[in-house]
Amino acid sequence: MAVGTMDVIERGAGMPLVLVPGVQGRWEYMRPAVDALAQYFRVITFSLAGERASGRPYDGSRGFDGLADQVEAVMDASGVTSAIVCGVSFGGLVALRFAATRPARTRALVLVSTPAPGWHLRPRHDLYARVPWLFGPAFLAESPWRMRDELRAAFPDPAARRRFTRQQIRTFMAAPLSASRMAARARLIARLDAAAQCRGVSSPTLVVTGEPGLDHVIASDAGSAYARLIGNARAAVLAGTGHLGLVTKPGAFASTIKTFADTALVAPATRTTHDAA
Repeated sequence: MAVGTMDVIERGAGMPLVLVPGVQGRWEYMRPAVDALAQYFRVITFSLAGERASGRPYDGSRGFDGLADQVEAVMDASGVTSAIVCGVSFGGLVALRFAATRPARTRALVLVSTPAPGWHLRPRHDLYARVPWLFGPAFLAESPWRMRDELRAAFPDPAARRRFTRQQIRTFMAAPLSASRMAARARLIARLDAAAQCRGVSSPTLVVTGEPGLDHVIASDAGSAYARLIGNARAAVLAGTGHLGLVTKPGAFASTIKTFADTALVAPATRTTHDAA
């Protein structure tokens, strides 16, 4: 649906789940996960501030607070009082900030392939991010090498790998990326004290990662770090995946979150779709 100039995407019915995009900023790159989650939840998603479809300018001076404000605006536009807030990679830090500052609106927190506390760009990537015109081409050029082992594990069949790659290319053509906005988001990560945010989280929390040897984006101990820092947090590893488990194995990803919601939360069966807020 469109609310004013802000596009809010909704799929499915049931308990509300707000899905926050990663550094790409576009919800379209999570489409397989959106479709899989919609079998169990009322999925609400959007594009991050600065993207045309978001209807919101990016305010770098407010950092993650501005992005947490956007999550709240999306929930308000959808008539949702509280929801499971699920952030993917960079979006996990947005979700973490939201949960730490708005506990009453966070029914549960799910961090997916989220950079660990203290994470920072490698020197080469920091250079890329400081020169946005280089960031995009370099990021894309490195992707086949960076994701090679993960895609082989997720798709042992070469034909399946080719189908996945073609789908990613189609998504890129339909939802082009902005190197400058991606670079700005990447450089923002080091400005958030993630460990301090963890101390403010009171909601049931699930930390989802891929196998450490297959994720070449975040630190291998990210899952255990968040599970240790957030009281009563649970950790789940998606077998045969690395950083992209939500789109390479969306069914297993959605099932993992559904199991967490069923065991960690109580949702009265008498509520309707919109009453479940």
